[in-house]
Amino acid sequence: MQWWAWIVVGAILLGSELTVVNAQFYLVFLGAAALIVGMIDLLGVHFADWMQWLTFGLLSALSMVSFRRRIYERLRRTLPSMNAGPKGESVLLPAPLPPGGSCRVEFRGASWNVQNGGHTLIEAGAHARIDRVDGLTLIVHAEPSIQ
Repeated sequence: MQWWAWIVVGAILLGSELTVVNAQFYLVFLGAAALIVGMIDLLGVHFADWMQWLTFGLLSALSMVSFRRRIYERLRRTLPSMNAGPKGESVLLPAPLPPGGSCRVEFRGASWNVQNGGHTLIEAGAHARIDRVDGLTLIVHAEPSIQ
């Protein structure tokens, strides 16, 4: 292939990574390898076609195996963690809640069933910590009292 064809293919692969693949970092290494092969040919080191393809394949595979995971983890590490549920949040109980008992509470603007998953009574007006969500029921336990 001609040097300019390798550079065009490299640019298309790099552009595709940014627009289509959602930054999974697979096409980046193919595009970079194509650009390197094109630059080598442009600098005057002419290889046979089979040698260009071999160089492209080796550069792609080696760089992907060597660097993809480290680069991907470094870029993804900066994303904030996402709390998908109410686990760990607190609810105010309107009625006493014995172990295994349930009642209704207002939480995040909706009415929820709440069940005491602990082994102690939670008094009316006390805060309870959400352990997990089971269907449409919040499983809670008593929060330690702050003194």
